[in-house]
Amino acid sequence: MFRNIMTGQGQRPHPLHGLTEEEMLKAADIVRALVREKFEDKEEVRFKHTTLSEPPKSLLLPYLDAESDGVPVTSRPFVPRCAQVLYTFLGKSGFTESVVSLDTGTEIKSILSRPGDHAGFDRDEVIAFNYAILSHPDVLDAIKKLGLDPNVTVQCDTWPFGADKDCSLEAPRLVQAMLYARAPHNHLESNMYSYPLPISPVIDSVDLKLIRIDPLPTGGKEDGAAIRTAPEAPLAHCSENEYHPDLLSVKLRDDLKPLVIQQPEGPSYSVQDGNSISWQKWQFRIGFNWREGMTIHDVRYDGRKTFYRLSMSEMTVPYGDPRYPYHRRQAFDLGDAGAGLTANNLKLGCDCLGHITYFDALLTASDGKPYQAPNVICLHEQDSGIGWKHTNARTDVAAVTRARTLVVQSIITVGNYEYAFSWHFWQNGTIEFETRATGILATSLIDEGKTSHWGNVVSPGILAANHQHLFSLRIDPMIDGLENTLVQEDSIGLPISEENPYGNAWKVHKTFTEKSSALDADPQKNRVFKIVNEKKLNPISKNPVGFKVIAPPAQLLMADQASLVRKRARFAEHHIWVTRYKDDDLWAGGKWTNQSIIEKDGVADYAARKDNVRGEDLVVWATYGLTHNPRVEDYPVMPAEAITVALKPADFFDRNPALDVPPSTQAVNKSVLVPVNGVINGDEREMCCR
Repeated sequence: MFRNIMTGQGQRPHPLHGLTEEEMLKAADIVRALVREKFEDKEEVRFKHTTLSEPPKSLLLPYLDAESDGVPVTSRPFVPRCAQVLYTFLGKSGFTESVVSLDTGTEIKSILSRPGDHAGFDRDEVIAFNYAILSHPDVLDAIKKLGLDPNVTVQCDTWPFGADKDCSLEAPRLVQAMLYARAPHNHLESNMYSYPLPISPVIDSVDLKLIRIDPLPTGGKEDGAAIRTAPEAPLAHCSENEYHPDLLSVKLRDDLKPLVIQQPEGPSYSVQDGNSISWQKWQFRIGFNWREGMTIHDVRYDGRKTFYRLSMSEMTVPYGDPRYPYHRRQAFDLGDAGAGLTANNLKLGCDCLGHITYFDALLTASDGKPYQAPNVICLHEQDSGIGWKHTNARTDVAAVTRARTLVVQSIITVGNYEYAFSWHFWQNGTIEFETRATGILATSLIDEGKTSHWGNVVSPGILAANHQHLFSLRIDPMIDGLENTLVQEDSIGLPISEENPYGNAWKVHKTFTEKSSALDADPQKNRVFKIVNEKKLNPISKNPVGFKVIAPPAQLLMADQASLVRKRARFAEHHIWVTRYKDDDLWAGGKWTNQSIIEKDGVADYAARKDNVRGEDLVVWATYGLTHNPRVEDYPVMPAEAITVALKPADFFDRNPALDVPPSTQAVNKSVLVPVNGVINGDEREMCCR
């Protein structure tokens, strides 16, 4: 195990290094000085986030090209070092986003929040929300009336308030709490989601005052949206349903033998300068910030440019229960909570296996001081099965390689759900982004013996609502340069004709995207989207070099066209968006998603500019996800469900780029024959590869 922190050490940091502790403290001091000068110490600054303000591409890319060409640091172009600071004033709503120069100690840009802009939650806020809710006399009294065992601990998940038709731009920033009780044994690891309470407090996020306590509907199909249908002891029919190994009522399996990953000579990758990765002709840098979490930068294969920046831009999780107040339940996990803020401390031997390099990050406390987030990213290699194989049928001689992938992984926990995000770099030039959804379903109470149109009963008294997970992957390409084009390719069957007398042929119809716009998948046409460089032709095929964007054609957002659920997440209306690059165009669902009533400054607005995108510096946004109608098997913890988006070279190389991967050999792999009923089927001397 190795550990790196993604900041500069000693000399001037690389432009893609995260901020150092000293830089974060300096940025906070600059902001405090500006506030003192403007308000004469009348306002107390409360910091939310301090992070690297990434340099404009026009300044950064020449530096990266010089670095790739081996130009010494002192001879590379100068790139300013800036920090982005998001802060509020204690006890007041609204916020300020400031960009400060760490070179000059001055403010470069300051943006005040507009009506309807609400920042996401931060760590210190969530702690304060929980305390305010669970200590309020009215909440305690409402809990007491539920007839719970007085020794049982009640816990709370704080949710963004969301929005509905009654919300407005002037509405205060609110917090809605979902309350749960631990099981009667009161163990710290008890699955509280098996005991949801039928009440939901709402507080003001600024002064922490209780606005009201909403009663939650617990009825079934026959009750509609009625409330207070439960008996006096509404949780009496609920029962323990545990997931933690220490609490299981079943014995753990004892027939699973160890499977050990060994690399006797160590890993094949190298980490330099804190966050620069080299592996099997791939070179790239890893980044991390509070909102996107893990980011990938300056991706090159054997020195050739492929992608400038890769990141998860946003995700939304709309729920399909129309009963008040569940109808507002719609999370934007990056904008509301932050993939960086919720990133797990990954554990050796659990989350990542083999020879592991961990990366730490720095985040910001409300006093402006940095704190370390350990092990938020792990880096390791894994065997991925056969890379390629052919057996010569005439000689019975096989040539075969094992595929190895480099995995860069981060896992986030947002309340009840976990998402494992991982970038997979393949020796054959493919890049994959895998999303694994797991964790615990969001639950609500349902009366004994009832069922619901809006979800499935997964445990006694537990309703798991239908919902969707919709993600937007931001792909910023530089395929042999920045002059790229998005091409839609459809495979169209041809009718019988003089040209096609037997009716077996088809042609590939290519549509070059001219303007920023949205496009959709069409499996019946095998629709493929390619990012190509029309000025660089493959020497073999004479086609433009490119990469295919392969995303599963997921069901898109189902909410009604007129609903706020849809208006808040227009990015989820289409499978593919293409926009002209602009430095601050980063957020598919808009910059400020918390309690938004429309998607403002999101990808739909970027596309609406109708910029020229053919042969331009463009960005492609891939929407993917899953519609989750829960099963009983998804509870008490959901088996991980994986979705993969692939970026696959398409006429980028002049042959299979993995041809030079050494063949798989028994001398290296040391596979072992296993006897069946005391008999070994096979001979260790008969190896397909030596």
